[in-house]
Amino acid sequence: MPQPARGRILLSLTGQDVDHWRRLLGKGYEVVTERAYPSDPSIDYAVVWKHRPGVLSGLPGLRLVISTGAGVDHIFADEDLPDVPILRVVAENLATHMAEYVVWRVMDHHRQGATYRDQQARRIWREPPQATASEVAVGIMGLGRLGQVAAKALLSLGFGVNGWTRTPRSVAGVATFHGEAGLKDFLAATDILVVLLPHTPATEGIIDYDLLRGLRRDNALGGAVLVNAGRGRLQRQADILRALDDGTLKEASLDVFEEEPLPQASPLWTHRQVFVTPHAAATSDPEHLAPLMLEQIGRFERGEPLDNLVDRQTGY
Repeated sequence: MPQPARGRILLSLTGQDVDHWRRLLGKGYEVVTERAYPSDPSIDYAVVWKHRPGVLSGLPGLRLVISTGAGVDHIFADEDLPDVPILRVVAENLATHMAEYVVWRVMDHHRQGATYRDQQARRIWREPPQATASEVAVGIMGLGRLGQVAAKALLSLGFGVNGWTRTPRSVAGVATFHGEAGLKDFLAATDILVVLLPHTPATEGIIDYDLLRGLRRDNALGGAVLVNAGRGRLQRQADILRALDDGTLKEASLDVFEEEPLPQASPLWTHRQVFVTPHAAATSDPEHLAPLMLEQIGRFERGEPLDNLVDRQTGY
C-alpha cells in the first residue's frame, strides 16, 4: 500500500510548469496549488517563484519557503512574508549553465565577436589583432556557488580572475577584494566585469556610471566590457548606455534588465555594442531541483542543518 503523505506542499509559481513541479514533488508529499487553495492552515511547505504577495500569510501552519530559483528577491518583495525559514536551492547543472554563459560571453568579447559580426554584415575580410587570455582580467562581482564555478572555468582558459564580495572570501586562484574599501582596486584591475550578485537593498543600482568609470579601459581589449547575468535591478540601464556612448564601456552583454521582458522601445535592442539575451543565462531545471528540495525538506523534518538557508539580514 502507498505510504500516507507526510506533509503538504503549496506551489505558487509564475511562468513555470505547475503540473510538472507537482509530479516531481508529489513523492511522499501532497502537492496543491494556489489556484485550489488560496488559504489553508494545513500547508507545511511552500515552493514559490514570484508568488502573489500575501498568499503565504494565509498559511498559519507554514514551516519553510523554498525558491525554485537561486535568487530570493522575489520572496522578499512580499510585504506580508511570514517569519519562517527561506531556502534557495542551487543545482549543480544551474551552476554549470551559468558558467557556460559567462565563458561564452567573455570569450565572445575577448575574441571580438561584435567586430567579426559587423565585418561579416559588410563583407569585410580583415583579421584584427588578438590578445591572449592571459592578458585579460575578468572581475566577478559575487563569489557564491555560481561565481566560483564560473571563476574556475575562466581560470582553466588562462584568464586572470578577480573577485569582489561584500565580506571577505577566499577562492583558489582568484585575486579577491571585499567591501567598499576593496571595490575601487577591484575595478581598476578588471577588464571584463561579470556581475553575479544577488539583488538586495544594498546592491540595487550598484552598476551605475560611477562604478563603470572605475573599470580599466587601457587594456588589451581596447576598452572595458560589462556582462550582467545577475539581476536586472542591479544595473542602471541609462548609465550603461551613457558609458557605451562616451567610450567608458566598449561593449556589454546583458541577460537581465530593470523591466522584463525588455520593452520593445528600449535602445538596448538595437545598440551595436550590446548583446541581449532574455534572462536565459541559467534556467532552473525542475528535474534537477525537485530532488534537492525533497532532500532539504527531509533534513528539515529531522532537525538537520539545511544547505543555502537565506540570511534575512543580508537578503541572500
